[in-house]
Amino acid sequence: METSRRERWLINKCQFVGNLTRDPELRKTSGEWSVCTFSIAVNRPHDREKSDFFTIVTWRGLADNCARYLSKGRRVAVSGHLENRSYEDKNGVKRWVTEVVADEVEFLSSVSRDAGSMTDMTPADSSDPFDDAPF
Repeated sequence: METSRRERWLINKCQFVGNLTRDPELRKTSGEWSVCTFSIAVNRPHDREKSDFFTIVTWRGLADNCARYLSKGRRVAVSGHLENRSYEDKNGVKRWVTEVVADEVEFLSSVSRDAGSMTDMTPADSSDPFDDAPF
């Protein structure tokens, strides 16, 4: 089945680099699939005092790895797509949630075995040559 020319240009893709705001939560679906949820804070490029917060959802093997190796404060790069869903809260009010369903999660920091502290794996000179760009 061939997609129409118009449908080929529909894109839902996002990428973020941020730090976990809480430890990941792992659970199993009724079909025994692993699903891991965590949230990240991403600093705004032109206002370092403000951050945006995103809920990340991973599935199956990626979920198991995220639950095993990630913890609050760790830096990650996430690539995925946005999904909206709704649910009814305990008062019967319909609520909408937007989540990032991750296709890939790259672990950018590691825990030092010696001191138990986190080591950032980003280059020492992390300055962005485009920080002053007008776009």
